[in-house]
Amino acid sequence: MAVQKLPLAKALNESLRTALETDPKVLIMGEDVGKLGGVFRITDGLQKDFGEDRVIDTPLAESGIIGTAIGLALRGYRPVAEIQFDGFVFPAYDQIVTQLAKMHARALGAVKLPVVVRIPYGGGIGAVEHHSESPEALFAHVAGLKVVSPSNASDAYWMLQQAIQSDDPVIFFEPKRRYWDKGEVDTEAIPGPLHTARVVREGDRITLAAYGPMVKVCTEAAAAAAEDGVSVEVLDLRSVSPLDFDTIQRSVEKTGRLVVVHEAPVFYGSGAEIAARITERCFYHLEAPVLRVGGFHAPYPPARLEEEYLPGLDRVLDAVDRALAY
Repeated sequence: MAVQKLPLAKALNESLRTALETDPKVLIMGEDVGKLGGVFRITDGLQKDFGEDRVIDTPLAESGIIGTAIGLALRGYRPVAEIQFDGFVFPAYDQIVTQLAKMHARALGAVKLPVVVRIPYGGGIGAVEHHSESPEALFAHVAGLKVVSPSNASDAYWMLQQAIQSDDPVIFFEPKRRYWDKGEVDTEAIPGPLHTARVVREGDRITLAAYGPMVKVCTEAAAAAAEDGVSVEVLDLRSVSPLDFDTIQRSVEKTGRLVVVHEAPVFYGSGAEIAARITERCFYHLEAPVLRVGGFHAPYPPARLEEEYLPGLDRVLDAVDRALAY
């Protein structure tokens, strides 16, 4: 088997390389993705190997990037559009929600738009304004879009492959503070379905559910709780839309308690939808209310204060304690 230990960023690079090699209709486009190889070097070396017609440096115009990707998809291509940072996606929001998300339904299924929009998201890197946001709920709310986020190198490789092969538009959120975390990647493995959650740590007292950058925090919290004799199950949700409620339900029916963790603000965040749906599904199994841990309902703060804003080990463990106190 072709097993390598790679940083998450390099796994994404290898996934894009495989996609370009496999399908001549796959294109990569975005600001500085070519000669520079992207701000985080995710596309490093790809323009040199595949040419400027396959890996395209675009103007600084996010709306134009997505609009062009839509046109290319209508002509049979599979564009992978990079948005440099999470906060830069909003000039393209109109194109994404009014065109990309709706054209398949508008055409009564006659048109498919296999476009992947890659967005590095989240905080933890000491960046300036508009570089550390978590806008996933804004896209998950829009019918017609799939929204996913890997938490490790293996999922980064395979989920990006699956997103590119999908005939539906996929918003692919990459946890930028995990870009340098290494993990084993088997490039010959057969992956599970894209929109399924995964149990990454077994437990029976309480469930922690997270995705993207917060899966590592939840795993660390589970290990810390285990030192006090508390058995914590950790779910990597992987997909924000659609959500794999069946896997969450099975876990909660076993543990009786659920804490949902994400970097995005708790107010109207994806955790609210999970809490409401699981309360409906698991009402007679729950031993405590579903709790949520996330960012505050405030603009993302300057870098010096981001550790106060971001949910960390203490806030997750506090929620675990509060749930177990019922």
